[in-house]
Amino acid sequence: MSWVQGARALSFAVLVAVGGCTQSEPQPVLSEAGLEIEELTVDTANGPVRFTVEIADDDRERARGLMFRQALADDRGMLFHFQEPEYASFWMRNTVISLDIIFIGVDGRILNIAERTTPYSEEGIPSVGLTRGVLEIRGGRAAELGISPGDKVNHRIFE
Repeated sequence: MSWVQGARALSFAVLVAVGGCTQSEPQPVLSEAGLEIEELTVDTANGPVRFTVEIADDDRERARGLMFRQALADDRGMLFHFQEPEYASFWMRNTVISLDIIFIGVDGRILNIAERTTPYSEEGIPSVGLTRGVLEIRGGRAAELGISPGDKVNHRIFE
């Protein structure tokens, strides 16, 4: 083997080794707001309902929520993840569109639903128990789909 062939073989071996080391987990899909996007299903009496949701899982993301959004597609939403269960209360400050706010217990069961909330209202909208997450969808959508308290929400945060 000549010096040139040896150098090429070594270069190829280094590229293969480095290439194997640089492969990482797939990057998460992000929304325009920079939030991770994931799938979520709700098991209703009418069958499963699927949503594509943005994940709000830190204080800054949860504080902003869906404020200033002009529209929300029927199959979209935002899932607020609380690392520690809490009695959550929401408001509609700076929220342009009506929402259904779905409070979800630690076990993934829906506790209560505030339907067709009033845009811009600063009145508190509380959960009826400890929540692990809150799902916000377009106002009126929960009734349209038959989503009710007691239904099971399937997402990694409730496993």
